[in-house]
Amino acid sequence: MDKDVRQELQSLPKTLAEDVAKNLVMVARLLDEDPEGAYGYSKVALRLASRVAAVREAAGFAAYATQKYAEALGEFRAARRMTGTVELWPVMADCERGLGRPEKALDMAGAPEVHKLDKAGQVEMRLVAAGARRDMGQLDAAIVTLQSPELASQSVQPWTARLRYAYADALLAAGREREAREWFAKAVEADRDSSTDASDRLAELDGVEFVDALAEEETSGVEDAEEAAEVDEADEAEEPGKPVESTEAVESTEAIESTEAVESDESGHVASPEAGDKD
Repeated sequence: MDKDVRQELQSLPKTLAEDVAKNLVMVARLLDEDPEGAYGYSKVALRLASRVAAVREAAGFAAYATQKYAEALGEFRAARRMTGTVELWPVMADCERGLGRPEKALDMAGAPEVHKLDKAGQVEMRLVAAGARRDMGQLDAAIVTLQSPELASQSVQPWTARLRYAYADALLAAGREREAREWFAKAVEADRDSSTDASDRLAELDGVEFVDALAEEETSGVEDAEEAAEVDEADEAEEPGKPVESTEAVESTEAIESTEAVESDESGHVASPEAGDKD
């Protein structure tokens, strides 16, 4: 847990602080993989310590991850009032986008608070502003918004891949495919922790189709099993060593025997059992 958060929790009774800390840890662990689960833990933490800024912030991010933008915005505002910092300004602006108010997000992008943000926060604000422009159908303005010294820089920062990816995506949306491919490739170079799907987008532009080898092996195994089952069923249908006599052959034999019996009876060569007893 972050040192500043631990310090905040020290204002609570020890047992309560431990319970709140456990819930905050679960929020952090589940936020990316299970947002709904994280949201549940954040609600518990809120019930326990709603006057702790770190709790309000965690609840805001959990609500944001589950697209509950109005709730997230309320929690972020509360956390900001408690701390007096501007760190949450970009995500608050993005909540405005989520609520269908891109104009409000753009207003926030031009507010004095932006100048108080660190470099990462300013880049984040630029990404939000470009997204708002796209929401309003202003693709060219979105592209211009992303053109910055941070985009042109050759150094790789934690936000570099996302910035290059957003620029490439905007170019592609504007029909500038060749430039988009170039920037997707640059995003791949900077994306050391696979925070984007830039490699997939690049492959798609190059017409490369990925094949899941494991899935193919599973499919092949199922087909082989089905073929083996069909062979077994065929073998069971035919019992080896037992000749199959055709119906025509049986009928022909019965007809011959019947004819011979009739002819013998008419010529008197075959006597009935009763005649033999009388002799």
